[in-house]
Amino acid sequence: MAALRLPRNCHFWNCLLFLLLNYTSSVFCYQYKVGDLASWNVPSSSNRDVYIKWSKNQTFKIGDSLFFLYPPSQDSVIQVTKQSYRTCNLKDPILSLNNGNSLFNITAPGNFFFISGAKGHCENSQKLQVFVAGGNGSAGYDDDADIPIASAPAAAAGPSFSNDFGPNPSQHSSSSSPKTPISAVSAAVLSLILSYSHMKVTL
Repeated sequence: MAALRLPRNCHFWNCLLFLLLNYTSSVFCYQYKVGDLASWNVPSSSNRDVYIKWSKNQTFKIGDSLFFLYPPSQDSVIQVTKQSYRTCNLKDPILSLNNGNSLFNITAPGNFFFISGAKGHCENSQKLQVFVAGGNGSAGYDDDADIPIASAPAAAAGPSFSNDFGPNPSQHSSSSSPKTPISAVSAAVLSLILSYSHMKVTL
């Protein structure tokens, strides 16, 4: 009986492991709890720019998702255009979410704009801009969008309809991690490769 062993330097396995680690570091997707706050709400007067600061300190990518937690009887989330974001216009939203556990999946690059659907909340800085890098020509976070248009009239409340993207994240609570990895495939594959790198095949 002859025993076949892997080459001493395991060059093939080392290369494969290196490629896997580089690949898996880029495929992890995260679910972000918006603002790292207990809930999506009007910021305190001492921290008016909390959503701006939080968003600028994150690196969002396609596959990530945003988790908005709020009392459904008191608030909602609407995705709007840049113009509606600047003027706090609640009319004609792109998307309305109102179940209290709202998940928005990022499926494309660009700038995304969200405001509270509760009247008066957006004017009190309950608004969020998210920039997702990609090859569509977007330069980055749009600082101009955060400058309100003073002459804009107060917006009336628009229609609300439920349209969740992705599963309802009911397992989350206010104590959950603000940034949760949602892929564990790399750990399993890495474990498999490591076990094979020490394997002996007997004939």
